[in-house]
Amino acid sequence: MTGPAAGPGRPGGPVGEPGRAVERTQLAWRRTTLSSFVVALLAARLALPVGTAGALVAAAALAGWIAVLVAAYPRAVGRRPAGGGRALPLVALLTVGHAALGIALVLIRLA
Repeated sequence: MTGPAAGPGRPGGPVGEPGRAVERTQLAWRRTTLSSFVVALLAARLALPVGTAGALVAAAALAGWIAVLVAAYPRAVGRRPAGGGRALPLVALLTVGHAALGIALVLIRLA
């Protein structure tokens, strides 16, 4: 009987493919930007019929998407951002902001 299959970190397996890590990181940042865009569009779709308060929520959601786009773009195209590692905390903060906007939208729609 043979042992476990060879793989990364196991004897006989590949050490890793550094080029793939860069590609995975780029794709992850692109997915993050795309999902933020979808959230902003859904918020705008649900908020605009509400009136002025809904328009403000939609504008805030779209502004959050633009901020994620600006923060994630350098990493999505494979460049190191000039500001260092500030993109991840910014994206986390904007994700919480999108959640808060969603709660505000639900409360506005219920009123």
